[in-house]
Amino acid sequence: MAEELVENKLKLLPTLPGCYLMKNKDGKIIYIGKAKNLKNRVRSYFRGKKEGKTALLVQEIADFEYIVTASDKEALLLEVTLIQKHKPRYNILLKFGTTYPYIKITNERHPQLIITSEVEKDGADYFGPYPNVGAAKQTQQLLQKTYPLRKCNGHQKRACLHYHIGQCIGPCDHYVSEEEYAAQIKKIKSFLKGNVSTIKKDLNEKMEKASKELNFEAAAEFRNQINYIEQTVEKQSIVFDDFVSRDFFNYYVDRGWISIQVFFVRQASLTKREVAMYPIKDDANEELLKYILQYYQSKNNIIPKFVYVPAGIDREILKEELETNIHTPQRGEKKHLLDLAGKNSKLALKQKFHLITMEQLKTTGASEELSEALGLPYIERIEAFDHSNIQGTSPVSAMVSFNEGQPDKNNYRKFNIKTVEGSNEAATTREVIRRRYSRLLKEEAEMPDLILMDGGKIQVNAAKDVLVNELNLEIPVAGMVKDDRHQTAQLIYGEPLTPVPLHPRSQAFYLVQRVQEEVHRFAIKFHRNVRSKNSFSSVLDDIPGVGPKTRTKLLRHFKSLKLLKEADIEEVIDLGINRKTANNIKETMADYGVKNKT
Repeated sequence: MAEELVENKLKLLPTLPGCYLMKNKDGKIIYIGKAKNLKNRVRSYFRGKKEGKTALLVQEIADFEYIVTASDKEALLLEVTLIQKHKPRYNILLKFGTTYPYIKITNERHPQLIITSEVEKDGADYFGPYPNVGAAKQTQQLLQKTYPLRKCNGHQKRACLHYHIGQCIGPCDHYVSEEEYAAQIKKIKSFLKGNVSTIKKDLNEKMEKASKELNFEAAAEFRNQINYIEQTVEKQSIVFDDFVSRDFFNYYVDRGWISIQVFFVRQASLTKREVAMYPIKDDANEELLKYILQYYQSKNNIIPKFVYVPAGIDREILKEELETNIHTPQRGEKKHLLDLAGKNSKLALKQKFHLITMEQLKTTGASEELSEALGLPYIERIEAFDHSNIQGTSPVSAMVSFNEGQPDKNNYRKFNIKTVEGSNEAATTREVIRRRYSRLLKEEAEMPDLILMDGGKIQVNAAKDVLVNELNLEIPVAGMVKDDRHQTAQLIYGEPLTPVPLHPRSQAFYLVQRVQEEVHRFAIKFHRNVRSKNSFSSVLDDIPGVGPKTRTKLLRHFKSLKLLKEADIEEVIDLGINRKTANNIKETMADYGVKNKT
C-alpha cells in the first residue's frame, strides 16, 4: 500500500538539509522542494489539514525520495536544477525563465555588467546562479556604482545620465582604453569571488555614520546592501564555475549489500543522480569498478570529461577502458561532492534495510501475529471473498489470495453468480464456497490456512456450513466486519462467533485491513465490468441484423458502448459486418446517446 510505504519512509528521514522529490502512483515526479531539515519538512505534508494546491498534491503522493546536501543553500540550488530538469506540474515556475539568474560580464569591446538567466559559451564571465533574485540585482547595482562599466547601449551621441551620476564608465563621452576596462573587471571579479572586505567595511562605516546622525532610512539601506553582498558571494560548492561534464561515483557497504550513487554535473550544476543497491560477494572496490564499466557500456551514457571515484578504485583500468580523466579528489569542492555521494549512499542503504524490516513485520510478522490471535498454526495462505450487486442485479463474487502476508494475484478468482436471484448474501456465499473448494478437492490442490469473508455472521456461518456439512473440510473461517464508515472494524471468529482482540495498530490488524480493502476493490471492479458488458449486450440485442456472432464481434472489439458510439462506420464494417447492419448499429448508438442525455 502506498500509504504504508510513505509512512515507513517518513520514519527514516534525516534531520539534514536536502531536496525531496514527491512521486505519484506511476512513479512520475510531481513536486520538488528543498528543506533545511528534511524530516520536519517532508513530514509536515502528511500531518494536519491541508488546503488548495497542497491538498491536491498530498492526495497524489504515492512515494518520495530525497537527496541530502551539505547546506540549505546547496539544497536550494539543487532544487532549482532538478525543477528545470523534471518540470513537476505542482512547482511554480521561477522568474527569469526556469532558472535563477547569473551576473554576467559581457565579452565585447565595451563590456557590461548584466543580470541574465541564459548561460552561453560566448567568452563572457558568469557568476552564480544566485537563489535570491533581488539580492543579485542589488549587488549588480552596487558594483555598477563602485566599479562602473558601460550601462547604456554604447552608441549615444553624448554622455547619458548614468555617466553623470557615476554609474557608467562613459565610452560615449570619451575614449576608454581596454586597460581601464580590464582594471575595473579585475576588481568586479575579485568581489564576486568573495573578496568583499573593502566594500563591506566602507558600507559598515556609512551605516554607523547614518545611524549616529539618526538617518535610519539610509542606515537600513546600507545594512541591506551588506546583506545582499553576503547572499550573493557566499561560497557555493554544488555549482562549478565551468561547463566541464563530470560524474561522481561513491558507495557504501553493509550486511553484504552495496549502495552506489552517481552524481552528474552538467552545465556547471548537479543535474541528477542515480542509485543502485544490490547484494555483493566480491570486494566492494572491484564491485564499483565493474559497475562503472557496465554503466557506460549497457546504458549508452555519454562518458564525461572527468570521472571521480573514491580511493581504492583501480583508476588505470578505468582510464584505459573509458579513455577519459579519472581522479580521486583530495580536497575542495570536488572532494566535497564525492563525499556527499557517499553520504547519500549510506542513507539510501539504511533506509532500504529499515523498509525490509518493516516489510517483514507487515507480511510474515503479521501472519504470525494473526495466527497467535486466532489460536491457529502459522497462517501461510489466506483466501478472502466479497460479493457485489446493485439491488440484486448482475450479482458477482470475487476472491483474493494472500501468501505470507502478500497479495498472490495469480490465484485471484472471479465468480458470476448462477443459482441466486436478487440480493441473498447467504445463498451467494454458499454457491461461491461450494464452487471454489469442490474444485480444489477435485484437483487435489492445496487448501488455504484461513478463509476470510467480507461480512458478518451470515456469510461466515454460510461458508462454514458448506465446508463442514457438504465438503467435509475443516478450514478456519473468520469474518471481516466494517464500521459505519465502511472501514475495517474487527475480526470475528470462533464458536460462537466473537470479536478477536486485535489492536488497531498491530500488524495483524493491518493485514486484515489490507485483505479487506483488496477483495472489496477486486469485487467492485469485476462487478462494474459485468454491468458494462450486460448493458452493452442488451443494447445490441435490440438492433436489427445483430445476431449472436455479430454481438460477440462487437463486444470483443469495442469493449464498451462509448467506444462503439465514437467509432467510424468503416471500422464496424471492417469486422465483417455488412453496411446495412453497420448503419443500423450507428443509428441505434446515436439514439442511445441522446436518450442517455435526456
